[in-house]
Amino acid sequence: MATDPILSGSDPAEPAIRTHGLTRRFGDLVAVDHVDLTVPRARIFGFLGPNGSGKSTTIRMLCGLLLPSEGSANVLGLAIPRDAEALRKRIGYMTQRFSLYEDLSVGENLGFLAQIHRLPRASRAARVAAALERFDLVDRVGQRAGTMSGGQRQRLALAAATLHDPELLFLDEPTSAVDPESRRDFWETLFDLVDQGTTILVSTHFMDEAERCHELAILDEGRLVAAGAPRELMASIDASVVEIETERSREARRQLEALPFVQSAAQLGSRLRVLVEKSAADPVTQVAEALAAAGLIAECRAAAPNLEDVFVAATREAAT
Repeated sequence: MATDPILSGSDPAEPAIRTHGLTRRFGDLVAVDHVDLTVPRARIFGFLGPNGSGKSTTIRMLCGLLLPSEGSANVLGLAIPRDAEALRKRIGYMTQRFSLYEDLSVGENLGFLAQIHRLPRASRAARVAAALERFDLVDRVGQRAGTMSGGQRQRLALAAATLHDPELLFLDEPTSAVDPESRRDFWETLFDLVDQGTTILVSTHFMDEAERCHELAILDEGRLVAAGAPRELMASIDASVVEIETERSREARRQLEALPFVQSAAQLGSRLRVLVEKSAADPVTQVAEALAAAGLIAECRAAAPNLEDVFVAATREAAT
Protein backbone atom coordinates (compact mmCIF):
# COMPACT_ATOMS: atom_id res chain seq x y z
CA MET A 1 0.00 0.00 0.00
CA ALA A 2 1.34 3.37 -1.04
CA THR A 3 1.08 6.13 1.56
CA ASP A 4 1.53 9.85 1.76
CA PRO A 5 1.66 10.39 5.52
CA ILE A 6 0.12 13.34 7.30
CA LEU A 7 1.65 14.29 10.60
CA SER A 8 -0.55 13.52 13.61
CA GLY A 9 -1.63 16.24 15.99
CA SER A 10 -4.06 16.82 18.83
CA ASP A 11 -4.70 20.58 18.49
CA PRO A 12 -8.48 21.13 18.82
CA ALA A 13 -8.17 23.93 16.27
CA GLU A 14 -7.10 21.36 13.69
CA PRO A 15 -9.74 19.79 11.44
CA ALA A 16 -11.38 16.60 12.66
CA ILE A 17 -10.51 14.90 9.36
CA ARG A 18 -7.92 15.60 6.69
CA THR A 19 -7.22 13.35 3.73
CA HIS A 20 -4.77 13.59 0.89
CA GLY A 21 -5.18 11.55 -2.27
CA LEU A 22 -7.33 8.96 -0.48
CA THR A 23 -7.92 6.11 -2.91
CA ARG A 24 -9.42 2.65 -2.79
CA ARG A 25 -9.35 0.12 -5.59
CA PHE A 26 -11.13 -3.23 -5.83
CA GLY A 27 -9.28 -4.90 -8.65
CA ASP A 28 -9.77 -2.68 -11.71
CA LEU A 29 -12.58 -0.73 -10.06
CA VAL A 30 -11.57 2.60 -8.49
CA ALA A 31 -14.22 3.06 -5.79
CA VAL A 32 -12.59 6.18 -4.26
CA ASP A 33 -10.37 8.25 -6.51
CA HIS A 34 -7.75 10.55 -4.90
CA VAL A 35 -10.11 12.38 -2.54
CA ASP A 36 -8.84 15.39 -0.58
CA LEU A 37 -11.09 16.31 2.36
CA THR A 38 -11.02 18.78 5.23
CA VAL A 39 -13.73 18.33 7.86
CA PRO A 40 -13.88 21.01 10.60
CA ARG A 41 -14.69 20.12 14.19
CA ALA A 42 -18.15 20.50 15.77
CA ARG A 43 -19.91 20.67 12.41
CA ILE A 44 -22.16 18.43 10.33
CA PHE A 45 -20.25 17.54 7.19
CA GLY A 46 -22.26 15.82 4.47
CA PHE A 47 -21.35 13.33 1.78
CA LEU A 48 -23.81 13.77 -1.07
CA GLY A 49 -23.92 11.35 -3.96
CA PRO A 50 -25.81 8.51 -5.63
CA ASN A 51 -25.39 4.86 -4.70
CA GLY A 52 -21.98 3.66 -5.82
CA SER A 53 -20.35 7.09 -5.61
CA GLY A 54 -17.84 6.02 -2.93
CA LYS A 55 -19.47 7.48 0.19
CA SER A 56 -19.55 4.27 2.26
CA THR A 57 -16.10 3.17 1.11
CA THR A 58 -14.62 6.50 2.16
CA ILE A 59 -16.27 6.30 5.58
CA ARG A 60 -14.97 2.78 6.10
CA MET A 61 -11.43 3.93 5.34
CA LEU A 62 -11.75 6.90 7.71
CA CYS A 63 -12.93 4.54 10.47
CA GLY A 64 -9.95 2.27 9.90
CA LEU A 65 -12.17 -0.60 8.76
CA LEU A 66 -10.76 -0.65 5.22
CA LEU A 67 -7.18 -0.09 4.09
CA PRO A 68 -6.59 2.63 1.50
CA SER A 69 -4.90 1.59 -1.73
CA GLU A 70 -3.17 4.95 -1.87
CA GLY A 71 -3.08 8.28 -0.04
CA SER A 72 -3.39 9.14 3.64
CA ALA A 73 -5.86 10.25 6.29
CA ASN A 74 -5.60 12.00 9.63
CA VAL A 75 -8.64 11.59 11.90
CA LEU A 76 -8.78 13.34 15.30
CA GLY A 77 -5.01 13.77 15.16
CA LEU A 78 -4.39 10.07 14.45
CA ALA A 79 -2.81 8.66 11.31
CA ILE A 80 -5.15 6.14 9.72
CA PRO A 81 -4.90 3.20 9.27
CA ARG A 82 -1.82 3.05 11.53
CA ASP A 83 -3.67 4.32 14.62
CA ALA A 84 -7.05 2.76 13.82
CA GLU A 85 -7.28 0.88 17.11
CA ALA A 86 -6.81 4.04 19.16
CA LEU A 87 -9.32 5.88 16.95
CA ARG A 88 -12.12 3.37 17.54
CA LYS A 89 -12.40 4.44 21.17
CA ARG A 90 -13.12 8.01 20.09
CA ILE A 91 -15.63 7.55 17.26
CA GLY A 92 -19.16 6.28 16.78
CA TYR A 93 -20.37 4.55 13.63
CA MET A 94 -24.00 4.06 12.58
CA THR A 95 -24.47 1.95 9.47
CA GLN A 96 -27.27 2.19 6.94
CA ARG A 97 -28.48 -1.28 7.87
CA PHE A 98 -29.67 -1.90 11.43
CA SER A 99 -26.78 -3.79 13.04
CA LEU A 100 -27.83 -4.37 16.65
CA TYR A 101 -29.09 -7.65 18.09
CA GLU A 102 -32.74 -8.08 17.11
CA ASP A 103 -33.35 -10.83 19.69
CA LEU A 104 -32.19 -8.58 22.55
CA SER A 105 -34.29 -5.88 24.12
CA VAL A 106 -33.48 -2.18 23.84
CA GLY A 107 -31.99 -2.17 27.35
CA GLU A 108 -30.01 -5.35 26.76
CA ASN A 109 -28.51 -3.98 23.54
CA LEU A 110 -27.37 -0.79 25.26
CA GLY A 111 -26.10 -2.64 28.31
CA PHE A 112 -24.07 -4.99 26.14
CA LEU A 113 -22.54 -2.09 24.22
CA ALA A 114 -21.68 -0.32 27.47
CA GLN A 115 -19.57 -3.37 28.31
CA ILE A 116 -18.03 -3.49 24.83
CA HIS A 117 -16.99 0.14 25.16
CA ARG A 118 -15.58 -0.67 28.62
CA LEU A 119 -17.51 2.08 30.33
CA PRO A 120 -16.84 2.17 34.07
CA ARG A 121 -19.06 -0.38 35.80
CA ALA A 122 -20.27 2.21 38.34
CA SER A 123 -21.56 4.54 35.59
CA ARG A 124 -22.96 2.04 33.06
CA ALA A 125 -26.53 2.00 34.39
CA ALA A 126 -26.64 5.80 34.54
CA ARG A 127 -25.20 6.12 31.02
CA VAL A 128 -27.77 3.68 29.60
CA ALA A 129 -30.61 5.43 31.47
CA ALA A 130 -29.48 8.79 30.05
CA ALA A 131 -29.42 7.36 26.52
CA LEU A 132 -32.92 5.93 26.94
CA GLU A 133 -34.19 9.32 28.08
CA ARG A 134 -32.36 11.27 25.41
CA PHE A 135 -33.64 9.18 22.52
CA ASP A 136 -37.17 8.70 23.83
CA LEU A 137 -36.75 4.96 24.45
CA VAL A 138 -37.66 4.74 28.14
CA ASP A 139 -41.04 3.11 27.46
CA ARG A 140 -39.39 0.59 25.09
CA VAL A 141 -36.54 -0.57 27.31
CA GLY A 142 -37.92 -4.11 27.43
CA GLN A 143 -38.99 -4.33 23.77
CA ARG A 144 -37.05 -6.62 21.46
CA ALA A 145 -35.17 -4.61 18.86
CA GLY A 146 -36.44 -6.79 16.03
CA THR A 147 -40.05 -5.71 16.69
CA MET A 148 -39.38 -1.96 16.48
CA SER A 149 -40.44 0.36 13.66
CA GLY A 150 -37.90 1.99 11.36
CA GLY A 151 -37.87 5.27 13.28
CA GLN A 152 -37.55 3.50 16.64
CA ARG A 153 -34.66 1.37 15.37
CA GLN A 154 -33.00 4.52 14.11
CA ARG A 155 -33.20 6.11 17.57
CA LEU A 156 -31.82 2.95 19.17
CA ALA A 157 -28.96 2.78 16.68
CA LEU A 158 -28.04 6.41 17.35
CA ALA A 159 -28.24 5.82 21.11
CA ALA A 160 -25.85 2.89 20.70
CA ALA A 161 -23.45 4.87 18.49
CA THR A 162 -23.23 7.73 21.00
CA LEU A 163 -23.32 5.75 24.27
CA HIS A 164 -19.58 6.32 24.87
CA ASP A 165 -19.71 10.06 23.98
CA PRO A 166 -17.61 9.88 20.80
CA GLU A 167 -15.82 12.97 19.53
CA LEU A 168 -16.60 12.05 15.94
CA LEU A 169 -19.73 10.34 14.66
CA PHE A 170 -19.97 8.60 11.27
CA LEU A 171 -23.49 8.12 9.91
CA ASP A 172 -23.82 6.10 6.70
CA GLU A 173 -27.17 6.96 5.07
CA PRO A 174 -28.92 6.72 8.45
CA THR A 175 -32.38 7.87 7.33
CA SER A 176 -32.91 5.76 4.20
CA ALA A 177 -35.71 3.65 5.75
CA VAL A 178 -37.63 6.07 7.96
CA ASP A 179 -40.58 8.42 7.52
CA PRO A 180 -40.23 12.21 7.03
CA GLU A 181 -41.21 13.06 10.62
CA SER A 182 -38.61 10.66 12.03
CA ARG A 183 -36.01 12.13 9.69
CA ARG A 184 -36.77 15.65 10.94
CA ASP A 185 -36.55 14.60 14.58
CA PHE A 186 -33.32 12.72 13.85
CA TRP A 187 -31.69 15.84 12.43
CA GLU A 188 -32.73 17.92 15.43
CA THR A 189 -30.87 15.38 17.58
CA LEU A 190 -27.79 15.72 15.38
CA PHE A 191 -27.71 19.49 15.90
CA ASP A 192 -27.99 18.94 19.65
CA LEU A 193 -24.91 16.69 19.46
CA VAL A 194 -23.00 19.31 17.48
CA ASP A 195 -23.86 21.95 20.07
CA GLN A 196 -22.15 19.68 22.60
CA GLY A 197 -18.98 19.56 20.49
CA THR A 198 -19.46 16.38 18.44
CA THR A 199 -18.28 16.35 14.84
CA ILE A 200 -20.61 14.48 12.48
CA LEU A 201 -19.92 13.10 9.02
CA VAL A 202 -23.13 11.92 7.40
CA SER A 203 -23.65 10.40 3.96
CA THR A 204 -26.94 10.90 2.17
CA HIS A 205 -28.60 11.01 -1.21
CA PHE A 206 -31.45 13.23 0.01
CA MET A 207 -31.10 16.83 -1.18
CA ASP A 208 -33.13 18.24 1.72
CA GLU A 209 -30.78 16.56 4.20
CA ALA A 210 -27.73 17.83 2.34
CA GLU A 211 -29.02 21.40 2.73
CA ARG A 212 -29.03 20.93 6.52
CA CYS A 213 -25.27 20.27 6.61
CA HIS A 214 -22.81 23.01 7.50
CA GLU A 215 -20.55 21.82 4.67
CA LEU A 216 -20.79 19.29 1.86
CA ALA A 217 -18.63 17.11 -0.34
CA ILE A 218 -20.29 15.91 -3.53
CA LEU A 219 -18.97 12.57 -4.76
CA ASP A 220 -19.54 11.00 -8.14
CA GLU A 221 -17.94 7.76 -9.34
CA GLY A 222 -15.47 7.95 -6.48
CA ARG A 223 -14.32 11.48 -7.24
CA LEU A 224 -14.80 14.66 -5.25
CA VAL A 225 -16.56 16.96 -7.74
CA ALA A 226 -17.54 19.86 -5.45
CA ALA A 227 -17.15 20.93 -1.81
CA GLY A 228 -18.25 23.81 0.37
CA ALA A 229 -21.19 25.20 2.32
CA PRO A 230 -24.56 24.56 0.59
CA ARG A 231 -25.23 28.26 -0.01
CA GLU A 232 -21.74 28.78 -1.39
CA LEU A 233 -22.16 25.85 -3.77
CA MET A 234 -25.50 27.15 -4.99
CA ALA A 235 -24.11 30.68 -5.43
CA SER A 236 -21.11 29.47 -7.43
CA ILE A 237 -22.88 26.99 -9.73
CA ASP A 238 -21.46 27.05 -13.25
CA ALA A 239 -24.88 27.30 -14.90
CA SER A 240 -28.02 29.43 -15.06
CA VAL A 241 -31.39 27.99 -14.13
CA VAL A 242 -34.55 28.55 -16.18
CA GLU A 243 -37.95 27.29 -15.06
CA ILE A 244 -40.58 26.59 -17.70
CA GLU A 245 -44.32 26.00 -17.62
CA THR A 246 -45.90 24.47 -20.71
CA GLU A 247 -48.71 22.07 -21.49
CA ARG A 248 -46.35 20.08 -23.74
CA SER A 249 -43.58 19.52 -21.23
CA ARG A 250 -42.35 16.18 -22.62
CA GLU A 251 -41.89 17.61 -26.11
CA ALA A 252 -40.33 20.78 -24.69
CA ARG A 253 -37.80 18.71 -22.79
CA ARG A 254 -36.80 16.81 -25.94
CA GLN A 255 -36.35 20.05 -27.83
CA LEU A 256 -34.29 21.66 -25.09
CA GLU A 257 -31.97 18.70 -24.51
CA ALA A 258 -30.95 18.90 -28.17
CA LEU A 259 -29.72 22.49 -27.79
CA PRO A 260 -25.92 22.93 -27.39
CA PHE A 261 -26.23 25.54 -24.61
CA VAL A 262 -28.56 23.41 -22.44
CA GLN A 263 -26.83 21.17 -19.89
CA SER A 264 -29.92 19.33 -18.64
CA ALA A 265 -33.70 19.50 -18.40
CA ALA A 266 -35.69 17.83 -15.63
CA GLN A 267 -39.46 17.60 -15.34
CA LEU A 268 -41.11 18.52 -12.03
CA GLY A 269 -44.81 17.88 -12.46
CA SER A 270 -46.00 20.35 -15.09
CA ARG A 271 -42.78 22.37 -14.87
CA LEU A 272 -39.37 21.95 -16.45
CA ARG A 273 -36.16 22.95 -14.70
CA VAL A 274 -33.39 23.67 -17.19
CA LEU A 275 -29.67 24.22 -16.65
CA VAL A 276 -28.16 26.55 -19.23
CA GLU A 277 -24.48 27.18 -19.91
CA LYS A 278 -23.19 30.11 -17.87
CA SER A 279 -21.84 31.69 -21.06
CA ALA A 280 -25.38 32.25 -22.39
CA ALA A 281 -25.95 36.01 -22.38
CA ASP A 282 -29.73 35.87 -21.83
CA PRO A 283 -30.70 32.29 -20.91
CA VAL A 284 -34.43 32.99 -20.40
CA THR A 285 -34.80 34.67 -23.80
CA GLN A 286 -32.72 32.00 -25.58
CA VAL A 287 -34.80 29.18 -24.10
CA ALA A 288 -38.08 30.96 -24.87
CA GLU A 289 -37.06 31.64 -28.46
CA ALA A 290 -35.95 28.04 -28.98
CA LEU A 291 -39.30 26.73 -27.74
CA ALA A 292 -41.24 29.24 -29.83
CA ALA A 293 -39.28 28.20 -32.92
CA ALA A 294 -40.39 24.62 -32.23
CA GLY A 295 -44.02 25.74 -32.05
CA LEU A 296 -44.29 25.38 -28.29
CA ILE A 297 -46.09 27.90 -26.07
CA ALA A 298 -44.26 28.26 -22.78
CA GLU A 299 -43.76 30.64 -19.87
CA CYS A 300 -40.06 30.96 -19.00
CA ARG A 301 -38.46 32.62 -16.00
CA ALA A 302 -35.13 32.69 -14.18
CA ALA A 303 -34.92 30.59 -11.01
CA ALA A 304 -32.53 30.36 -8.07
CA PRO A 305 -30.31 27.26 -8.15
CA ASN A 306 -30.80 24.47 -5.62
CA LEU A 307 -28.53 21.63 -4.53
CA GLU A 308 -29.91 19.25 -7.13
CA ASP A 309 -28.88 21.77 -9.78
CA VAL A 310 -25.42 21.97 -8.20
CA PHE A 311 -25.11 18.19 -8.22
CA VAL A 312 -26.18 17.88 -11.87
CA ALA A 313 -23.83 20.66 -12.99
CA ALA A 314 -20.87 19.35 -10.96
CA THR A 315 -21.20 15.75 -12.11
CA ARG A 316 -21.73 16.79 -15.72
CA GLU A 317 -18.58 18.94 -15.62
CA ALA A 318 -16.58 16.10 -14.06
CA ALA A 319 -17.70 13.70 -16.78
CA THR A 320 -16.58 15.97 -19.66
